[in-house]
Amino acid sequence: MTDLSLHLVTDHRVPFPRLRDIVDEAVTAGVTVVQLRDKLATGGELFARTLDLADVVAGRCTFVVDDRLDIVLAARDRGARVDGIHLGQSDLPVDAARALLGRGALVGWTANTPAHLAAAAAFPEGTVDYLGVGVIRATATKPDHPQPLGVDGLAELAASTALPCVAIGGIGVDDVAALRHAGAAGVAVVSAVCAADDPGAVVRELRAAAA
Repeated sequence: MTDLSLHLVTDHRVPFPRLRDIVDEAVTAGVTVVQLRDKLATGGELFARTLDLADVVAGRCTFVVDDRLDIVLAARDRGARVDGIHLGQSDLPVDAARALLGRGALVGWTANTPAHLAAAAAFPEGTVDYLGVGVIRATATKPDHPQPLGVDGLAELAASTALPCVAIGGIGVDDVAALRHAGAAGVAVVSAVCAADDPGAVVRELRAAAA
């Protein structure tokens, strides 16, 4: 079973050579899932970055790509280890992604309302592996985010689904224990690690907070 406890979602604002080092340091320190998210890169740039980060991760943790099933399939065809995909509400339907990726892939889906959870419950078993639930707090990395849920909102949603919920959105070290206590199977961070002078140290703090 995939360890969902600590996701690093990449930040497109960080120059890629630096981002590559951040991912390496974060994986070494104990991140359990790396998600490559870059909505501004061209298809060619994203493909090259996927291959590059797959080499950096090198099977030490789970590696997924946000949104782009075509990139996942192309990278896999090239021999890169890409373990799955994370999809949003307006992306390719998750059942279509599951059909193309197979049962062994990790498929995540963004959900932040009771209606989203009801839709997830209606999928055939095994369609979705986890739900990305947020935002927990306002965050500059996603300016069009919905109303923040807070810890209480996360707790309410997590209690109403059998699927693991990964909290995301403005999360720092001080939020982790409360979110895990509220029912989060894991947390996903962007700026907390990508903007840090010492990403590995922050990852170790996040892991300690989740223990």
